[in-house]
Order: sequence, then structure tokens, then C-alpha cells
Amino acid sequence: MEHVTDMKKSRKARERKRALVAYSFIAPNFIGFAVFTMIPILCAFALGFLHWDGNNAIQFAGLDNFKRLFSDTIFKASLKNTIIYCIGTVPLTMIASLALAIILNQKVKFRGFFRTVAFFPYVASLVAITAVWAMIFHPSKGPVNAILYYVFHVKNLPNWFGGSLIMVTLVLFSVWKYMGYYMVIYLAGLQGISAELYEAASLDGASTWQKFLYVTWPQLRPTTFFVTVMLTINCFKVYDIAIMLAGGGDGRLGTSSTVLVYYIYQKAFVEWDLGYSSAIAMVLFAMVLVITLIQFRGQKKYAGE
Repeated sequence: MEHVTDMKKSRKARERKRALVAYSFIAPNFIGFAVFTMIPILCAFALGFLHWDGNNAIQFAGLDNFKRLFSDTIFKASLKNTIIYCIGTVPLTMIASLALAIILNQKVKFRGFFRTVAFFPYVASLVAITAVWAMIFHPSKGPVNAILYYVFHVKNLPNWFGGSLIMVTLVLFSVWKYMGYYMVIYLAGLQGISAELYEAASLDGASTWQKFLYVTWPQLRPTTFFVTVMLTINCFKVYDIAIMLAGGGDGRLGTSSTVLVYYIYQKAFVEWDLGYSSAIAMVLFAMVLVITLIQFRGQKKYAGE
């Protein structure tokens, strides 16, 4: 009996030791997450219900910060621009990256070189490529407008970095920069599809489009779901691209290109209205959470079918 008890104690000691080792590996990452992510999020939640400029005494605001959102024209414009940016960027990036992946998954010459070229904008310096992009689309000196003027005889040349076209420029730039990254993800998904499925489709007389529609696309549903979620989250968090392309040297954005994250930064660290900026951040958080939950629910519904 004592021998059995000693064995149980020894087993429990070994289990505690293994658990301690496992927690020791998890602890650094968890501590970093708690300090740099979880605690700031909780503080932002709390600040949303307060008035504070970082210097004077904190005052309880209740729902005042959230009520201000309904009368804030700049917030409405930034929300609208962010949604437009997401609607334009997400599907175009998915289509471009999937098309590239399908093409570069074939046995073509210099396939590795073209894969590298497609992936290069993602790893290149954002400052460098935005400078090149600004030169290409310069209203008076850029080659794009030069082609429009001399080849297509367009008299009223567009200003790609102002007015309503700025969102078009931001979307095109984002698609060009990020399609290489998501191309790699789609390539991994394509290479995981069994060749026997394509052979069976060929024996049934399926065309290339039918193979894509009934074999490739269904097999890529999990990959597409991941790409959609990540793209949506990244689009709602857009900041650096809007600053570099539309902010100019002084970093100021007009309402035609103001996005939510930039407006949060402006309210928090330029005007020092920390409570109101936190309220805007909570709205952004809620939007991303709701959209992500809807996407997860749709994916589960599809998987259940």
C-alpha cells in the first residue's frame, strides 16, 4: 500500500515538473502579451469612459466620448474611408494573389525568379517603394500621367494623391505590396491539393475552368478563409501606407484620405484627447471583432454542410 502511495506521489511530482517546464516556455510569450497587448487594451477600454489629457486630473465621462462620435464629421469620414479601403483592397488582393499563385504553380521557365519578383514588394522598405510609387504617379512628372497625356490625349490629368482618387491609389498600392505575401500562402494551399483529384476531373472531361471551380476552389476554402480574416484585420489597421502616400512631408491627411488609425493617433498624441481617442479605438476594435466573428461563423457553417 505504501509502495502504491509512493508511486502516485512520484508520478504527481513528475507531472508537476513537466508542467513547470511547459509553463516556463510559455511564460515569456505570455508576459510579453500581457504587458504590451492585454494591459494596454484594458486601459484603452477604461479610458474610453474618462476625460484625460495626460496632464490634468482624470474625470469620469460616462458615455460622453461615445456620444461625440455621432456628431464628429471627421470620424465619420475616416470610418467611411476605412470601409471603402477594405472593400476595395480585400477582394482585389485575394484575386491577384490567387491568380499569381495559380500561374506560378505551373511548370514555367524562371518560376523561382518570378516568385521572388512578386514577393519583393512585401519585404522591400515601405519608405523606398512609396517614394517610387509617388514618382510613378506624380501629377505632372510621373510616367502614368505622361502616358495618359501623350498616348491617350487626356487633357485633364488626374491627381492620384488628392481628392476622390487618393483611395484608389491607396488600394492599388496595397494590392501591389501585399499580393506577393498572400500568393505564398495560396501556393502552399495549392501544393497541398492531391494530384489525383485533377486526374479524376480530367478523366471526367472537365475543362480548366471546371477544374478550378470544382476542385481547386473548394480545396482552397480554408486558405481563403485565413487570407480573408488576415486581410480584413490588416485593412482596418492601415496607417503607414496612408501616411506615406497621402500624408506628405508634414504628416497631415485631408478628410479624403483620413483613416481610423490615423485619426486615433491624431486625437491621442497631437490633441492629447486620450479618452476620445480610446473611444474611437473601441469602435474599431468592435468592428474588427464583429466582422471576424461573422467570418468564423460562415466558415463553420460551410464546414458543417
